[in-house]
Amino acid sequence: MIPTEPIKNSIKKYYSSLLDRRYHFISNRQALKALKHIEKQKGKLPIQLKKVVRQYAQETLGWKGYAPWLLVYSAICGKFKKGWIPDNYYRMVITPKLQGEYGKVSFLKPLTKPLFQTDTLVDIAYFINTDWFDHNYKKLSTPQVEKLIGKQTNKIVFKVDNSFQGKGVKVFNTEDLNLKTIENIGNGTLQRFVEQHDFFNQFQTNSTATIRLTTVIDKTGTASLRAGYLRLGRTRDTHISSKTHIRVPIDIAEGTLEEVGYLPNWYTITNHPDSKIEFKDKTIPNFKTCVEEVKKLHLKLPMVQCIGWDVIIDKHSQMALMEWNGYGNDIKFSEATQGPCFKGLGWID
Repeated sequence: MIPTEPIKNSIKKYYSSLLDRRYHFISNRQALKALKHIEKQKGKLPIQLKKVVRQYAQETLGWKGYAPWLLVYSAICGKFKKGWIPDNYYRMVITPKLQGEYGKVSFLKPLTKPLFQTDTLVDIAYFINTDWFDHNYKKLSTPQVEKLIGKQTNKIVFKVDNSFQGKGVKVFNTEDLNLKTIENIGNGTLQRFVEQHDFFNQFQTNSTATIRLTTVIDKTGTASLRAGYLRLGRTRDTHISSKTHIRVPIDIAEGTLEEVGYLPNWYTITNHPDSKIEFKDKTIPNFKTCVEEVKKLHLKLPMVQCIGWDVIIDKHSQMALMEWNGYGNDIKFSEATQGPCFKGLGWID
């Protein structure tokens, strides 16, 4: 009789390799598309620079397939920098080591409150497997949930589990909301709509901006901020979406916006395309408080060594935590505009 276990393992290994190859193909296709846009605006990368990048990818990272994102970073900066981490290298090599299964907990948004026990979180209630729950997982009746919604502003947000890049996020008007509409979407988190600080309203008022802060835990157990950028919506957006957002790097020492922002296709701009407000010399209020808060929160889950936090400053100048990303959090924008962000951590052997 032919043993079945070795055959099953071989099939699993082959299937896993197919998924890996598919991911690298999609990631590198995105990188080359971005490079094409950047070169259209800034000019072609010199052949010698491309050669240096490909050589680095092969000799330091072990595969030339890690070169495309390094080419994007180089096109943004106009030169190559040692220590940059390609997005697909981070996702496939580094993430399993630094975040692993514990980082995947961030996909299940109703677990955020019990994990971090913070009053900065904007969660109101959770819909899980046909039932509503409060922060302590006590079941809520439909009238109780409706009462919670009634205490909010004229808008409410629902985020589906496993949502990312703005997908699976729904914004509802509270006045004519039927709770069944939310329940039919699936498991997820009901959140209050954050009325943002006027600093962000000067750029755009319809959707709530988000500040992405990336923190790491080093080998000594110390939390530090490594990157930060502001995400702004467009006039037609109800919430921030990767398809339309404007990204502006932040000087993480001072909380000041950089002069240049980026459209989704990586074209550079100096002001918001709708409001025409410039980014230069604009300093985010209470930025340093946000930094200290997310570092403190990260220490509560140190086994997830790199986390991307989405926060905002509300109209009362307080930080509001919207969500955390503990698995495969995006680093390519930060690496391209602020990096290398993760030098000295030993992530690249």
